[in-house]
Amino acid sequence: MKIEHVAIYVRDVDTEKDFFVKYFGAKATNKYTNFRTDFTNYFLTFEDGSRLEIMNRATMADPAKVEYRSGYHHIAMEVGDRKDVDDMTKRLQADGYTVVKGARETGDGQYASVVLDPENNEIELIARQVSGTTYKD
Repeated sequence: MKIEHVAIYVRDVDTEKDFFVKYFGAKATNKYTNFRTDFTNYFLTFEDGSRLEIMNRATMADPAKVEYRSGYHHIAMEVGDRKDVDDMTKRLQADGYTVVKGARETGDGQYASVVLDPENNEIELIARQVSGTTYKD
């Protein structure tokens, strides 16, 4: 079995789509809108075939995104080696995105940073895993 896709509600599906296309090379479906149910979405497909669905309803709740809460916390994007994590972190920061945690080796051996997307959802940038739980160049 595999996870076929993960879905998140966002305020602006077009801005979120553009973010994932620009920085992570996602390929987007055409925008789908169901006017009867007030639903809009895109499916984003990444190089490895994984998919993210971004959705909106004008009537959805939009609670504050506190760091420690139940439910969705972050999306981890493997961006290459350590240098790629460093470069992507710097690029996103230069483009005005917030870096929550700078690039570092985590306690479980990953090399990662955490940035916020346009709607303050956490995106973890990680270096590719070479073996076991240790991430190396």
